[in-house]
Amino acid sequence: MEFQQIIAICIFLIVMAAIITEKVNRSVAAVGGALLMIIFNILTLDEGLSHIDFNTIGVLVGMMLFVAVVKNSGLFEYIAIWTAKKAKGDPWKIMICFAIITAILSAVLDNVTTVLLIGPMTIVITQILGLNPVPFLITQILASNIGGTATLIGDPPNIMIGSAANLSFMDFVINLGPAVIVILAITIICFRFIYGKELVVNERAKNAILKLDEKKSVKDKPLLIKSLILIAFILFGFMFHSTIHIDSSVVALTGASIMLLIGKQDVDEIMAGIEWSTILFFMGLFVVVGGLVEVG
Repeated sequence: MEFQQIIAICIFLIVMAAIITEKVNRSVAAVGGALLMIIFNILTLDEGLSHIDFNTIGVLVGMMLFVAVVKNSGLFEYIAIWTAKKAKGDPWKIMICFAIITAILSAVLDNVTTVLLIGPMTIVITQILGLNPVPFLITQILASNIGGTATLIGDPPNIMIGSAANLSFMDFVINLGPAVIVILAITIICFRFIYGKELVVNERAKNAILKLDEKKSVKDKPLLIKSLILIAFILFGFMFHSTIHIDSSVVALTGASIMLLIGKQDVDEIMAGIEWSTILFFMGLFVVVGGLVEVG
């Protein structure tokens, strides 16, 4: 084994150890590892950049920007309240509906973002019902991870696999969709047995849910309407991007750009809300892995 191979392996192991133990911020660990690969001449800067999958980065940035604008419309709060009312305040039905909504949203949005959007409304609704929000949140976290598996853009690893293997959005949906539905159903049934006895409320609490006005949660109606229309176009773009020979990153970034143009939001504020640490983490990790590839 050559000296450069030993150095590259050591850098990789140190980065992985730092990420797993969380002794160092994962973004700092990944970027630091990437810089060490370049400093020790494992690869050049140009070679490092060539190993970064910019299609993956483009999808992540595009969807983060899109969500950052859309969430200001009140769309997600509207969906949560509307769903709780349709469930007539029944805790078990609310848990099922919220789990399904979380899974569906996670199929097109980042998992963490989905939970952060649905979670606050879950807490508000469970407070009105006088219930512990933990069972609802745990269900949503699992549903988020399950739902994110179903599509090309649901999880960063899916984006990377799709980009490397040249798989389309529909390839993921057709092959993983049925399995995801079954797993989600089994998960919900399990939670029924675990938390079923706890999900009991009186009629007064249910009526309090029915009195909520979902329309009041809408912060910007024109933006909400624009968001719904653009979401439809973006989903269409993802479903047929391989047919029309356009990268998924182009679809995501185009959707984000249009949303920024028509959303009339403070662009600097939107940019500040992007998870740049996540973007740096993946870019750094691509370079670190690229270093291993370069030394064989």
